[in-house]
This record gives sequence, structure tokens and C-alpha cells, in this order.
Amino acid sequence: MLHYPVKILVAFSETFSENEELQQWLLTNGYAELAALSSAIRGSEQAFHWLMANGYPQLAALDSAIDDDKKAYAWLNLHKHYFLAVLSDAVHNQPEAIEWLSRNDLKVFLMIAAKIRFFRDNQVFDHHKIHF
Repeated sequence: MLHYPVKILVAFSETFSENEELQQWLLTNGYAELAALSSAIRGSEQAFHWLMANGYPQLAALDSAIDDDKKAYAWLNLHKHYFLAVLSDAVHNQPEAIEWLSRNDLKVFLMIAAKIRFFRDNQVFDHHKIHF
């Protein structure tokens, strides 16, 4: 994710504020993988499968690691996607990750992690929507 321009990363972060226009903009302007990652993090299994099928298993693993999947986190490290593992740690508010991002002047990723964390922490579970 380090290769994206900052303005694209800011747009990605705003998708967690339910900004459907930016989600659509990412999708139609060459950043479909970021739109899919946002959707996957927000719970779309279809987006997760799209990431896997279209050559972005590292982003699918990031989604799973954010969901606290230890195997996905290990996969990121095994396949040398260390930065994505750090980003997952930052979403989980791990002080070492936050310090590392700050020290390396990667503040946009601190913002992304905070937005994802806020989004996830403020989800309301509706037991009426459980599918058996």
C-alpha cells in the first residue's frame, strides 16, 4: 500500500465514513482493489473473494488479519508483507505499530488505522440478521 499517492489513501480512509461517492470513485478510477478492500473490511464476503480471485491475496489477508485471524496475520509475515502486518497491528491499536508508523512519517496510515478502528468499534450487532 506504500506505493499509492497520499490523496488516494485519504480517499480510501474516507470510505470508512460511509462515503459511497469515494468508494465508487476508487472503483471506477483504477483503484478497484482499494474499493474491494474497503468493502471487505466492512463485511463484504464478495469483495474478499474478488481480492483473492484478482491477484490481491495480501489485501484479503490484511482484511482477515484486521478481523483478528491469526493465520492470515502469519501469512502476511511469511510472505514478507510486513507493512500490511504493521497496519493490521495499528488497527488493533498496538503501540509498537503506531510508534513505527509515526517514526517513519507514515501518518496517513495512522489515519487509515484510526478510521478502520472507529468504524469497527461502532458497528451494531443485530441478532435478527443472523442467517442459519
